[in-house]
Amino acid sequence: MPAHAPDSRQSDSPQSDPLQRERAHLSSSRAALRTMRHEVEALDLKDVTANWVNAKVLGAQMEARIKELADLTHTPLFFGRLDYLPTPERTAEDGSRFYIGRRHVHDAVGDPMVVDWRAPVSQPFYRATRIDPQEVELRRRFGYTGGELTAYEDERLTDPVEEARTSRLLQAEIERPRVGPMRDIVATIQPEQDEIVRSGLSGTVCVQGGPGTGKTAVGLHRVAYLLYAHRERLARTGTLVIGPNRSFLHYIEQVLPALGELEVRQATVDDLVARVEVRGEDPADAAVIKGDARMAEVLRRAVRSHVTIPAEPVMVVRGSRRWRIPAYELEEIVRELLGRDMRYGAAREALPQRIAHAVLVRMEESGEVCDDRVQDAVARNPAVKAAVKAVWPPVDPAKLVLRLLSDAEFLAAHAEGVLDEAEQRTVLWPKPVRSVRAAKWSSADAVLIDEAADLVERTHSLGHVVLDEAQDLSPMQYRAVGRRCTTGSATVLGDLAQGTTPWATGSWEEALSHLGKPDAVVEELTAGFRVPREVIAYASRLLPHMSPGLAEVRSVRESPGSLEIREIPGGPDELTTAVVAACEESLRHEGSIGLIAADTRIPALSEALSAAGLPWLDPGTETTADSRLTLVPASLAKGLEYDYVVLDDPSTVVAGEPDERTGLRRLYVALTRAVSGLTVVHQGELPEQLG
Repeated sequence: MPAHAPDSRQSDSPQSDPLQRERAHLSSSRAALRTMRHEVEALDLKDVTANWVNAKVLGAQMEARIKELADLTHTPLFFGRLDYLPTPERTAEDGSRFYIGRRHVHDAVGDPMVVDWRAPVSQPFYRATRIDPQEVELRRRFGYTGGELTAYEDERLTDPVEEARTSRLLQAEIERPRVGPMRDIVATIQPEQDEIVRSGLSGTVCVQGGPGTGKTAVGLHRVAYLLYAHRERLARTGTLVIGPNRSFLHYIEQVLPALGELEVRQATVDDLVARVEVRGEDPADAAVIKGDARMAEVLRRAVRSHVTIPAEPVMVVRGSRRWRIPAYELEEIVRELLGRDMRYGAAREALPQRIAHAVLVRMEESGEVCDDRVQDAVARNPAVKAAVKAVWPPVDPAKLVLRLLSDAEFLAAHAEGVLDEAEQRTVLWPKPVRSVRAAKWSSADAVLIDEAADLVERTHSLGHVVLDEAQDLSPMQYRAVGRRCTTGSATVLGDLAQGTTPWATGSWEEALSHLGKPDAVVEELTAGFRVPREVIAYASRLLPHMSPGLAEVRSVRESPGSLEIREIPGGPDELTTAVVAACEESLRHEGSIGLIAADTRIPALSEALSAAGLPWLDPGTETTADSRLTLVPASLAKGLEYDYVVLDDPSTVVAGEPDERTGLRRLYVALTRAVSGLTVVHQGELPEQLG
């Protein structure tokens, strides 16, 4: 698998022809892409639109298409090539060679110059092996610098003489410095990752993956693949990526646009359930109970308690005649609707029609001719409307939750046998609140309101939802996400070892059950491509103490000297000084630098960095040539990565959490954010679990 670099392929050398030909194909492909873009820009909508609505729709579609065809000069247009074995039906002249890239590019007559990585013909680029070459004779990888093609590397899958070797270009791409937001991994997708990426739309997939296994990238690339394979269906039903916080979403937001996908919405769980303003925070014990799946039953009972079994008949007056529906018949209608377990609002809308139907039966028995218009008129009759209001009044979800959390008797009536008295006292507000607007709602309260809203009116379901860092969700949060994909599928991504909330899930089986996807396939990624072997081995010492039984990540990257542990004598000031010095040393390297510390240490460290003249960024902010250092509270480190990480005092990170297991998991996250090197700076003893 020889690699050909630019210094060995100069234009005056006879060996330069292959590289020059590839550069020429790149240049021709870029020109073809520009032509495709210009053709779209030149379209005149006046000749094809009948009205302003069509013009607006087509205009938006054209604008999106123009964005898709943008030529990102610093992003390789293609990164690989496949040469298929010739057959009687397929020769080199009629199409056995395909360039694999981020989007499709064709020439003036429609022949492909670059094939989308998601196309079936591209799949062997990721899956073909010497044992199973999949009709591929040669696989070529390309190396780039600043968008310029600088090298290539060949692998002849059917040559019995050539030895199998690790791809140096592939390794270099994986280890390329992390500057700016997260990149796509389309050039480096591994076979086990590709199987998940290309799994079908109809099924839900759960990916358990330790640090550096690429689970987030796999989830995003699966969205891109599904949009390619099921474009029309997902255009109607929609797709959504859910991340743990805004910093994380900002970090990943450029991956899908780089792959040509511009219409995927991104949100946090808090965004999904934002029916009220969140201004408060629950103690951990209250948040755990509010997030427990049992609260769904408490809410269901509370919503249904608004229904009153009718005790009086309904008298409907039409013209000179009166029609009486006795109380026992009304009771039968109400109990039948309750028995069907419909949404509260849907049943409330059905009730006047059921009463009207009972009236119509009597009218027809007396010889009157009736139709749907008569039934609708009866359903709107004041007597019917008054009966519905008395029997099945409207329910405001926020007011319902407000009453549950502030009225001990109301909560006790509907939590009997579900929550014990101590649990009820834990979730009750210490002081009653007068109104929804005055309440200091917590994130957990907002999820309860969302659950109540779904009991009243069904939540709109999307075609596909990606849920990242899923291990940190409560059962009620899983239910909130599951409501958004009841008729669609999901990709669930996470690592049980990185569960850092008091309510973090104990197993994917439990989580998927709450999500409403108990039949989901669980895949495990154990090969690490990002974190150096020395660093992940050090962090994995914590696994037996926080997540026993979970498989340790085996990194494919060996990087001697990537881990350094520094013990600093003295007090907090000396520790802070040493941490700043470690940041200055890390900044001598190329790439991004992350300083991770317990949340309580952030103010002191930010002041010290500023005093030392070191500009720093908030998590998720894009780095620049002049500002490559990010100050990261440990609570926001999950999902982020940096070339070099300085970790401030691990014991303080552990002590900052409500319990030891959560603290160790928070430390595990912090230890595994480094791509090239980790420096741990501490005072006193390290956590004993690190050995």
